[in-house]
Amino acid sequence: MSLNQFFGYFGAKHALARRYPAPRFETIVEPFAGSAGYATHHHGRRVLLVERDPRVANVWRYLLRVTPRELLSLPDLTIGQLVDDLDVCEEARDLISYWCGPGAGHGRSKLSPQAADNPDQAWGRIVRARLASQVDKIRHWRVIEGDYSEAPDVEATWFVDPPYEVAGSAKQYRQHAGLIDFAKLGAWCRSRRGQVIVCENEGAAWLPFRRFRDLKSTGGTVSREVIWTNDGEEQAQAASA
Repeated sequence: MSLNQFFGYFGAKHALARRYPAPRFETIVEPFAGSAGYATHHHGRRVLLVERDPRVANVWRYLLRVTPRELLSLPDLTIGQLVDDLDVCEEARDLISYWCGPGAGHGRSKLSPQAADNPDQAWGRIVRARLASQVDKIRHWRVIEGDYSEAPDVEATWFVDPPYEVAGSAKQYRQHAGLIDFAKLGAWCRSRRGQVIVCENEGAAWLPFRRFRDLKSTGGTVSREVIWTNDGEEQAQAASA
């Protein structure tokens, strides 16, 4: 059974996770973790998150250790109040910043008007209770703060969801697509052992992507999602062995 998302993030795959191929291995690795939408959908498996952004890695470290009681004791955020003014630890402030408005890759300093109008999607009693009911279910997860290439070379289901090369989304992430050598990333994806699922936007060519889904944003724009998996390559290798 899928868990609710632990925080909003630009490009998160939580709503789409059940549409991707199911994991065939007990271990799931997300080398561009973000809010780990795929792993959250399959949370009972062994999960390893790799995240280059220190703030996002901080949030995951916090969620893996915080108790339900501690989460429930965190304060509300009032309209106009700055997250940095809350008397809580840095990791808790980082978490709260991702519940201040529609998903972004950098968090927000205060509640947006849209967030204030949606109490079940903005920091407050409802979100705290939801997170508190879930954190004990991910105690077995692990997180590595670092580049995707620092993930261990293990046989696993690899869900690779980098900042898209073809999306114009650089401003949405602190660790943006301009920092990625996509030719190198493509070769790295092909070298993974196990099942590999790679996400991108239409127009990307660093792997032989195929059409997957069209997603309509809240603003009405359409994102044409594409996917690459190594299933065909695995079958070819097995046939030639």
